[in-house]
Amino acid sequence: MKRRSFAAAVGLALAPLATVATPPKVEPRTMTVAVVPQFRAEETHRIWAPLLARVTQETGQPLTLVVPSSIPAFERSMLTGEPDFVYANPYHAVMANRAEGYIPLVRDSTLLTGIVLVRADDPIRSVAELDGKTIAFPAPNAFGASLWIRALLAEREKIRIQPVYVKTHSNAYRSVLAGLNPAAGGINLTFDQEPPEVRKALRVLMETPGVPPHPLCAHPRVPQATRRLIADTLLRLMTDRGMRELMSDIPWVNPVPADYARDYQPLERFGLDKYVVNSAPP
Repeated sequence: MKRRSFAAAVGLALAPLATVATPPKVEPRTMTVAVVPQFRAEETHRIWAPLLARVTQETGQPLTLVVPSSIPAFERSMLTGEPDFVYANPYHAVMANRAEGYIPLVRDSTLLTGIVLVRADDPIRSVAELDGKTIAFPAPNAFGASLWIRALLAEREKIRIQPVYVKTHSNAYRSVLAGLNPAAGGINLTFDQEPPEVRKALRVLMETPGVPPHPLCAHPRVPQATRRLIADTLLRLMTDRGMRELMSDIPWVNPVPADYARDYQPLERFGLDKYVVNSAPP
């Protein structure tokens, strides 16, 4: 009797355990990474898709690339908080932080400078000679290639120019080659990636002071642990020679942790707001 009672008691004790279901494994939500369209869409995919695939593999956090059709389209998406992560220019980082609280995670250590280009055979030798003339820019708020240059020409050089926005850096350079505009705004990175015949046919007339370059920023809805995991993984991948070569196209030759207060908040003091063209919906 005692054995039967003990066995029965054990059976009753174990019975509920057999009915407990194992909870299903919950896969992490796929998060979006929107990249400011400095290049043609296919070029942006070539550069970013392998990197995001590797980060997904390393972290287990699925990431999907989003390439907006234009810089204004990117801004509208960013300023309404649609992407989980954005790769944005320095003043975009200011705009995104103000609008949605985006947090810079990683940037390169090399400072970003803008350049003004003219034809190599153009007799112009000073930006003062551009007073009253048209200059091609990729978009109003492209920082190094447009916003920073336009502010410096107005505030430091005291000249007035007529901006023409042509959507991409390559379009701006080629508009000068085609004789459509006497000058174009750009940055060293995109100019260096142009074919040799384009680089040879253009000449740098002015270079801007340097600022901390494009950061990868996270929306505050992204959990802090995920933000840290993504940032740490990107920094660690730089020890992989193959990934280092791939990331140089972004460019992250020597990526470092980014900090909003140190790197981007100082830009608020330059009065750039009056040169920003609002592309967000009313």
